[in-house]
Amino acid sequence: MHLSRKSEKRLRRDPMLSRAARLGQPTQDQKLLERAGPGSASFTDTDPWRVLRITGEFVEGFDTLAELGPAVTLFGSARTKPDHPHYAAARETARLLAESGLAVITGGGPGIMEAGNRGAQEGGGLSVGLGVELPFEQGPNRYVEVAVNFHYFFVRKTMFVKYAQAFVIFPGG
Repeated sequence: MHLSRKSEKRLRRDPMLSRAARLGQPTQDQKLLERAGPGSASFTDTDPWRVLRITGEFVEGFDTLAELGPAVTLFGSARTKPDHPHYAAARETARLLAESGLAVITGGGPGIMEAGNRGAQEGGGLSVGLGVELPFEQGPNRYVEVAVNFHYFFVRKTMFVKYAQAFVIFPGG
């Protein structure tokens, strides 16, 4: 069972869940640090505060994906171009999975991830992108319908595994 339309709309409107909505805006962490004032940021690097941040990321991921329903996680290279045979194969695979009633989860970026999200949309399924904050991040691809952004790679990887009934792995990634 996929997320209800009501849940989908809530997810899409909430700027805390969508990296696209936050592009060009400070992250929640940056806002907290700005309020703390110059030179006071070191407290956030201590283990007790890091534990709270990690916990918060788990809660956000669990809350967003709790009603996802059956899903498949698709892994692959961010550097695969749309004219490459692997892109076409990932797109077609995701389309068929979506037509079978499965949500498709990717990293939400370019290449194979974009192909997976694109195929999921074309197949009428839910297209999920689990991104990670990187210094030169370009944001989620345009085919992502539900986006969650993570700071910690291991929290992100947990979400890829926890909500998938199967995995499809393409070269790269």
